Amino acid sequence: MKPATLADLPAGARGTLAELRLPEDDAARLMALGFIPGTQIVMRRAAPGGDPVVYQVDGTEIAIRRETARCLILEESA
Repeated sequence: MKPATLADLPAGARGTLAELRLPEDDAARLMALGFIPGTQIVMRRAAPGGDPVVYQVDGTEIAIRRETARCLILEESA
């Protein structure tokens, strides 16, 4: 079964980040913005056309491209 990613979250849904499958520089940049494994992330809304997508991370809204969101893996739900 394929792991769920941030890109799979519908508006208003939340997930816990498990892993960043990105090049080290890209992962470090996102981690500096709060995308740290173990953090709860809420999908807020997408721009018209679906890209970029706005996520709430630690009280801050951050827009990232859907392509990048597909590389942020969520913990499996119990």
